[in-house]
Amino acid sequence: MTNDVKEIFAGAAPPAPAALAAKVRTLAPSMTRSMQLVAEAVARDPAGCAALTVTGLAELTGTSEATVVRTARLLGYPGYRDLRLALAGLAAQQQSGRAPAVTADIAVDDPIADVVAKLAYDEQQTLADTAGGLDTVQLGAAVAALAVAPRTEIYGVAASGLVAQDLAQKLLRIGHIAHAHSDPHLAVTNAVTLHSKDVAIAITHSGSTGDVIEPLRVAFERGATTIAITGRPGSPVSQYADHILTTSTARESELRPAAMSSRTSQLLVVDCLFVGVAQRTYETAAPRLAASYEALAHRHSPRGGSR
Repeated sequence: MTNDVKEIFAGAAPPAPAALAAKVRTLAPSMTRSMQLVAEAVARDPAGCAALTVTGLAELTGTSEATVVRTARLLGYPGYRDLRLALAGLAAQQQSGRAPAVTADIAVDDPIADVVAKLAYDEQQTLADTAGGLDTVQLGAAVAALAVAPRTEIYGVAASGLVAQDLAQKLLRIGHIAHAHSDPHLAVTNAVTLHSKDVAIAITHSGSTGDVIEPLRVAFERGATTIAITGRPGSPVSQYADHILTTSTARESELRPAAMSSRTSQLLVVDCLFVGVAQRTYETAAPRLAASYEALAHRHSPRGGSR
């Protein structure tokens, strides 16, 4: 377990049972292999693991009691006893008729109706996992910084670049100066001009995209408030982030790359940021939203469209 991950989750409230599976999926890449074995076991069979002592779970996974305790703490629980209680709660929820946590991968010969059903389920699961694992304290702090920022600069490339554009467009509609950057050279030169009250946001699922980390590092060193939206809270981008907003993602497969579900979860976080800022600046945001809608209304009318 890295020091970055320890610091991020130190003192955090234990996750609710429904958020446990999401926590496992989010943190597994940051764990040692032995801790991954424990995490995978509790996510796969919460009822069975809830019945085991710390020694029993260690024997089941071929690890040690210390590894089991460290895994429980990394997942957000003070000790193994608290993890067992959460596992029992998760098992009860699953037995009440909830859908299974994992669906089958999309096959090359799947009927299109099955593709729709599988993708819809995975999207719903990704959103639920992200919502369940999102640190609302970090989110609130990020919203507070954005609400008063003279400038907001957002860095993202590829699929994350599209999410960056979405956030910039939303903030612009309520009168905030915001720009999205996908060109790494322009992003860095832009970051150099930031000041202490400005905000810089990096969007990267892997947390290791150099073209996104570099401008965030520069912004961090310039004293701007920095925010990372990432699926890997212990990744390199986190060391330059004042606030970390963690996203979830479905399992990657041949026909379902990680960028598909990571984009879905990133958009949820972006919407949470936008709505939070709009709430805090409601007196100015509401009339600006109304004015932007009015200004574009004629373009959506039957007579206003292009011919």
